[in-house]
Amino acid sequence: MRHYLRTAAVCLFFLTLVPGIATAQEGNDRHEGYYYPEPKSQETYVARAVTLPQASRQSRIGFVTGMTAQQLRAPYPPQFAIFAKGDGAQKLIIVGLNESAVGTVYRARALLAQLTAQVRTTQFFQEMGVTDFFTFFDMAKMMGFEQITVSDGDTFSHQVLIR
Repeated sequence: MRHYLRTAAVCLFFLTLVPGIATAQEGNDRHEGYYYPEPKSQETYVARAVTLPQASRQSRIGFVTGMTAQQLRAPYPPQFAIFAKGDGAQKLIIVGLNESAVGTVYRARALLAQLTAQVRTTQFFQEMGVTDFFTFFDMAKMMGFEQITVSDGDTFSHQVLIR
């Protein structure tokens, strides 16, 4: 028991002595430098959609898993990897898997436009009657994603903040 109290006291002391450490790390994107380089460009998309009440970490991970499974069923290798990160899986990361796939902001936006075309064909968008209005970003907002980062996996990254 004395050991647990001492450990708790040391942890409490450390946390009160150095309060800026957690705050400094929260401000940084811990995925930057690991999954992608520092974004060279950033934009904010104000969504037309709202986050659905049933949006959750589980549903975001399920979406990414479904997208990956769909890519792996194709008769050709995937052109990009897609995954969700963050404590709530609220950050969508898309990384090109070949040298020329997503090396500029224009190619990143083209990929995102292609994903818009793909989600517009879903039964969900068709039933909602938003196939000509909502975008991939709106779908991301509905699922609770807050940020999308597209990278070539080498030197380029573009980030879209979803509001």
